[in-house]
This record gives sequence, structure tokens and C-alpha cells, in this order.
Amino acid sequence: MEDKLLRLIEEKGPLTGSEILETLRGTSLALWKTCCLSARLQVRVLGSRYLRLDRRVEGFARLSPSILREFMTYTVVGLAGNAEALDRRADAIIGHIREVSRAKLALAQRIVGDLQNRLAERWPREGRVCFIIAGDIVYDMAHDVPRPEQSIGEMVNGSDIDLVVVSDDGISEGFLKELDAAIYKEKYYTLIAPSVREEIDYVVKNMERVREQMLFDTFKRMVACKILQEGMLLAGSRPLFDEIKGMLTARGVTAKLKEMEAEAGTFRRNAREYLLNTDSSRISRDDLNLFYTTEESEEFE
Repeated sequence: MEDKLLRLIEEKGPLTGSEILETLRGTSLALWKTCCLSARLQVRVLGSRYLRLDRRVEGFARLSPSILREFMTYTVVGLAGNAEALDRRADAIIGHIREVSRAKLALAQRIVGDLQNRLAERWPREGRVCFIIAGDIVYDMAHDVPRPEQSIGEMVNGSDIDLVVVSDDGISEGFLKELDAAIYKEKYYTLIAPSVREEIDYVVKNMERVREQMLFDTFKRMVACKILQEGMLLAGSRPLFDEIKGMLTARGVTAKLKEMEAEAGTFRRNAREYLLNTDSSRISRDDLNLFYTTEESEEFE
């Protein structure tokens, strides 16, 4: 396989993992291992890594993207000793990833702006609402690789758009339901429109629920806090957003998440070492959880 890889890259120049897999076929794990272990190839991993919580991992902490997604989308493989070609391809891919992130951010801003305009007459005069965006977009790591979306049985356009809407406790339940329904309509449209095919994951909640989640004592509450921790203000009340960020720090949640991120880094290093140094015939199906997440197994297999 190594010789085939070398001939392919000599012919076409540095390639991503997905481009290699598309041409050579085989298994993604075997290709990744060959690329990483070959002295005649150079592997360049692009972008950043960040905390993701996974029930299947002891302690819940792992890094995103997974090793598989990292290889397929955020890794360039070139010939050892030809750094110039590798640099050019890496720059082009990073530029594309940032462009995708900006485009998804702009779409989220447009959707929220439209919602605010549509509900302007009924928008509460007292109380605050803020729209927080999270996920790949805030790390400038959004991708546009098509992936299956189970609810519609169609492919969607890469990274989803994670949106959290938080209100003061004084905002009426009726308005929050109306806001939730309006966002759901936008979610449905962006999902099914052939020219868009973007998935929006969202939640609408008040500060009472945020305070409960700050207890950080269950998996779901940890996930909610992790999203608030990484989130950026998209629109709405800056003071409310700052209050949430202040609570994360004051209640020790930020420190706990940093500890979990460090644990996730250790988990990644150990997983990578195990997968690279273990004969493929001895790697079990359960071990593949080290290589990709459960959700990704449905996408890549």
C-alpha cells in the first residue's frame, strides 16, 4: 500500500485523507496507519482540536475532530522532503475551511436577524435574550463534507450550526414557545432546501435552566456547560451573555472543562499510539471507537 500511496502523491501532489481513500479504496484505518508510519511520506495535521464529550469514553472527554475526521478532512499527506508542495496545499485547505466557517456563521447571523425582525412587534420590552453560536464554527473548523442526516434521509452540508438561545427568567413562556417555533421553521427550511442543506441544532432556555446546568453533575448538564463555555455571542444581549460566562468561571465549570480538555488530550495520544502500534487484525470493533465516534461510523462505513 505504501508504494501505491507514493506513486499517487508523486502523480497528483499532496492529498487529503479523503482524496487518498477515494482513489486507493481500502480501509481508512489502514490508510491512516500507512501514512503516519511511512518514512517516505510527510503528514501535516491542520487546524485546532477541542473538547468533545462522549458517553462511550471513560470520563467523557475526547477531542474533536476524531482521528478519522482529522485524517479525512484536516490532514494533508505529501512526500517527505517536499515541504513547499505540502505548505501550498495546506494553505489552500486552511483557506477553504475558514471560508466554510465564515459562510456558516453568516448564514446563522442572517437567520437570527430575520427572526428578530419577524418577531420585532412581539419582542419583550423588558428582559434580555442572547443568541450564542457554538461548535466547529467558533473554532474556524467547519467543513462542508456531505454527511447523512437521519431525520430526512438526505445528505447535508458538513458541520451543523449549533445555536443556543438564552433568556432572562422574566421572559414569558409564551414568547419563548413562539421563538422556538420560529427557529424550528428555519431549521426545517435550511435542512430541506436543496440550495442550502444545512443542519441547525438549537435549544431555547431561560436562566433558571442555565443555573441548573451549572451544577455540572450529569452528562447532559456537562454537555450544556461545554457548549456555553465555547460559545460566542451571535446576537442579542451582551450583558446576559457576559453574565453566563461569568457564572461558568465563578462556579468552577470553566476550570473543570479545562481539566477535561487536558484529559482528552491524553486520551487522544494514547488512542493514537495504540492504533498505530497494534496490528490491524487485533483491533476490535470496540477499539474503533478510538478512531471515530458512533455518529461518524454511520457516515464513513
